[in-house]
Amino acid sequence: MYSEKVMDHFTNPRNMGEIENPSGVGTVGNAKCGDIMRIYFDIDENQVIQDVKFKTFGCGAAVATSSMATELVKGKTIYEALQVTNKAVMEALDGLPPVKVHCSLLAEEAIHAALWDYCEKNDIKIEGLTKPKNDISEEEEEEEY
Repeated sequence: MYSEKVMDHFTNPRNMGEIENPSGVGTVGNAKCGDIMRIYFDIDENQVIQDVKFKTFGCGAAVATSSMATELVKGKTIYEALQVTNKAVMEALDGLPPVKVHCSLLAEEAIHAALWDYCEKNDIKIEGLTKPKNDISEEEEEEEY
């Protein structure tokens, strides 16, 4: 069963769409479930995320986690955005069913992928930021062993 917050972010998603000429774009997916998430950042000269948009193809939980993730990083510095974890996304949504936890992982990876793209374009390094995986199901398979 989904929380009221999950249902609200699914039926009334925040920050949906795309940004023209974004500072960074991150696209990740999960081949096992078919969800694809793309996050766009508009980052100012002080490295603050001024605007963020998303486009997600997937289930209701994928849309809700995308929406919540954008809310959590908007107005934050790139360093603060890196600290937004899948657990933070889930907590902000008052939880997800166990079979939908991968959606929150997708949101975290999409944030990291957009940050990675921004850093690549601007020759910046953020300690702790690693090259994102295109398919998070690779990560899930590693965890199963």
